Amino acid sequence: MALWLARASSQLARRAAAATRGRFLQPSRHGGDPIRPWFLGSSVPPPVMGSPAAAAAVGGYRGFCSVRHFTGKSSSAAAAEDEPEDGFMDSDQVLDFPGGKVAFEARINFLPESQGERIKCYRVLDDDGQTISGGIFQEVSKEMARKMYSDMVTLQIMDTIFYEAQRQGRISFYLTSHGEEAINVASAAALSIDDLVLPQEFANQCFGNNMDYGKGRQMPIHYGSNRLNYFTVSSPIATQLPHAVGAAYSLKMDNKDACAITYFGDGGTSEGDFHAALNFAAVMEAPVIFFCRNNGWAISTPTSEQFRSDGIVVRGQAYGIRSIRIDGNDTLAVYSAVHAAREMAISEGRPILVEALTYRVGHHSTSDDSTKYRPVDEIEHWRTARDPISRYRKWVQGNDWWSDAEESELRSRVRQELLQAIQVAERASKPPVAELFTDVYDQIPSNLREQEQLLRDTIMKHPAHYPTDVPI
Repeated sequence: MALWLARASSQLARRAAAATRGRFLQPSRHGGDPIRPWFLGSSVPPPVMGSPAAAAAVGGYRGFCSVRHFTGKSSSAAAAEDEPEDGFMDSDQVLDFPGGKVAFEARINFLPESQGERIKCYRVLDDDGQTISGGIFQEVSKEMARKMYSDMVTLQIMDTIFYEAQRQGRISFYLTSHGEEAINVASAAALSIDDLVLPQEFANQCFGNNMDYGKGRQMPIHYGSNRLNYFTVSSPIATQLPHAVGAAYSLKMDNKDACAITYFGDGGTSEGDFHAALNFAAVMEAPVIFFCRNNGWAISTPTSEQFRSDGIVVRGQAYGIRSIRIDGNDTLAVYSAVHAAREMAISEGRPILVEALTYRVGHHSTSDDSTKYRPVDEIEHWRTARDPISRYRKWVQGNDWWSDAEESELRSRVRQELLQAIQVAERASKPPVAELFTDVYDQIPSNLREQEQLLRDTIMKHPAHYPTDVPI
């Protein structure tokens, strides 16, 4: 839902990007292009097998499992050398495997289950909203900074009001983004209006009225917008990931200056679609951003029971995808990383994986009570000490771009606008029963017409079991 709000910032983002292009994140650890972010796997790739560069490196490509010398040493000189202490055999011999050059070694050497040191997390603002010394980030204008902040506040208030509306029985279901406002708003602000968004999860849609784009056929918070290139939310976990790869590849074939971005949680990475999508994207070199919102909990399953690897970021490297871990509660870090990922995905035609570390302060949904499986003091710590909105506000206000008076006016105005939107959506008429069977076939087949008639007969026979505000 926050993406819906933040897409209004896209034009501002494009102007800001044009003004500050080339000044983001830190250089690649391998030097070179100064605008490269510190993504895992960002080293200069080896020559493509079969290319002139590869032929020069290995003396010509000989196909599957061909052993070649490439240092120019004679075989007698190579045999005279002792085996190195690290167990590797002659370093001048490699396996010309179709996937790349592979050196040999003489010992049984299993890779460790994980790296010795955990992957570091990119951050711009400390917990007090102050920029970290030496930190490099994508500059934002005053207008953009204020817009992102107001959208984050709007999302927070909207979640509170709609959650209460569900508790009052006015809508059937709702999910909040409490504690994750920076991820939703800042990542969307770094996109272009032409980019395709495949989300994980306004008023008209939640109430399923006649003005809802989906005509009441989707459960609440399953938004979508053709105008904003925002794919409709689908409940099954991680199914949107392969779709995003296909959409991104289509953009690439059409030479569009755009990418696709798809959002998912830590729980979604245990689905087969996650692995299929990453491999698909890497092989097809699709310009897609995989944005993982790792908030520590897949409903009631903690990450400690979800995986044993160092989070999600290392999985991208396994598939040959550049990856980065960021502080998901740091608005500037999220904006900078996604801005960099977008430019890299489009200019180089490659997928990018972003793992944003955050915390789900609210319940998973209105069907959940998270206090049953996690400590209340843990929730309160993240609600107060690590709140992304107050943290970002300190930075914006520290630049004299925001004031206490503006804060009061914004919160009062947004609350009134949202309450009014709920009243309008609640009074609007519901789509008729016939709309359940439209928008799929050009000519409705006979079996669907039979189902429609059966539904009408059932409603007439048992009217007490069906809503009275739905036109028959």
